[in-house]
Amino acid sequence: MPKIYLIDVTNRDGVQTAKLGLSKLEKTMVNIYLNDMGVFQSEFGFPTTKHESHYLEANLELAEMGVLKPIRLEGWIRAITSDVETAFKLVPKIRHLNLSISTSDQMINGKFQGKMTKDDVIKEMVEAVDAAWKLGAESIGVNAEDASRTDLDFLIKFGLAAKEHGADRFRYCDTLGYDNPLTIYEACKALAENVGLPIEQHCHGDLGMAVGNSIAGAKGAIDGGQDAYINTTINGIGERAGNADLVAVILAATKSKGFAEKYPLAGKIKLSRAYKIANFASYAFRVPIPINQPGVGANAFAHASGIHADGVLKDPENYELYSYRELGRGDPKQVETGREICTGEYGGVSGFSHVMGKMKAPISFQDKAEASEILELVRYANVEAQKPLVEDELLFIARYPKIAKKLLTLAPLG
Repeated sequence: MPKIYLIDVTNRDGVQTAKLGLSKLEKTMVNIYLNDMGVFQSEFGFPTTKHESHYLEANLELAEMGVLKPIRLEGWIRAITSDVETAFKLVPKIRHLNLSISTSDQMINGKFQGKMTKDDVIKEMVEAVDAAWKLGAESIGVNAEDASRTDLDFLIKFGLAAKEHGADRFRYCDTLGYDNPLTIYEACKALAENVGLPIEQHCHGDLGMAVGNSIAGAKGAIDGGQDAYINTTINGIGERAGNADLVAVILAATKSKGFAEKYPLAGKIKLSRAYKIANFASYAFRVPIPINQPGVGANAFAHASGIHADGVLKDPENYELYSYRELGRGDPKQVETGREICTGEYGGVSGFSHVMGKMKAPISFQDKAEASEILELVRYANVEAQKPLVEDELLFIARYPKIAKKLLTLAPLG
């Protein structure tokens, strides 16, 4: 039976959000949290971008070490041969790729300015796919950018060419959030039936329908006989009005009326990690979680109306589709109101050792030299992030100092 797989693109589309970004350590923590949550794949970055190289290599090392397993780490590049060659030159161990090219008449005329035809688009794409296989790729998704404004017959022709050259998935990109649940259902169903590849839904929220479109598109792919792959970002962060929110997609897929019975999520998704990952992304991006965000917003389980309050006190299921505890919520927050020792870019060994000793999994150092070495990495991480590190980041640096050093190493062009 076909299933729905989650591919989170926070570390690719999310970090492209205007005026926002993540440090390389924060991107790594996102991958760790996604892995812990049970997400199938992380689109973890740009293997053609030089400042990403050390980060990408470090995360692939974490995968080899078993720290990032079983999640797959996949890079995004343009579907052109030169990008493929650059990706494998800069990140030789990259094995999973999504290759993207624009397909709509609007993009061909308005973006390529008439320099490419539809046949050129297909030719460029298949040459890139062939090059990726030749250089060692193990899985390839082919992306049709602006698919929702592309003629369906051409999308099918494009998808069949990708399939003929061995592509594993067809990514249907609703790049401008133009689709609605009815149109994307029909398109994904037709592509699944006529191309015969799993269909990936990449939806934006320009019209407020990213989550609904993702669910409807996945339904169409499965009704067409193929697996579905939904792209998400944490808290829906993304270009312009954002992408399909990870937690909202999981809730919609597992809690909406009758959906999960026919369209199950693949793997074991740990919804209990939702609150933690949402709050980390909010802190790292410096973007508050909307008060009405499904599942993780401050008011998601708040009841003010007398009728609602009375009903939920009698039986929570009267006014709650799911429990806050399913999302990993409910534990009290502790806030220091007396003496507080912090560690940062100007911290010293004594204060740092004190902080590490108070962790949920306390860290003690063999000697002052070891503490000083880890502290130096923490200082650099603070310089890069320009805000205090969370406990999991401090623990990561202490446990994997060599990886942390690689994450913090930037080598500008001479």
